[in-house]
Amino acid sequence: MPRKIAITLVLLALAGCGQRTDLRPKAGHALPTPPYGRVDKPSSPELLAHKPQARPVLSIELHQRSEERADDAFDLPPKE
Repeated sequence: MPRKIAITLVLLALAGCGQRTDLRPKAGHALPTPPYGRVDKPSSPELLAHKPQARPVLSIELHQRSEERADDAFDLPPKE
């Protein structure tokens, strides 16, 4: 019995994944006004796309081994 329930839940979850359609505003609603300086209204995919400032590419090189820190002139003890 538990196996049938698990299979049913998996099938229901998979069935919900295939119902993707283009996003459209609700009936009676419109897309936001265009940004200042832009003549046309952006489409839904344009509004949902991430800008480079929102998702920057990390170019930080992580340390692979421990290293001594260089002296920092601004690393001062706290004032008492």
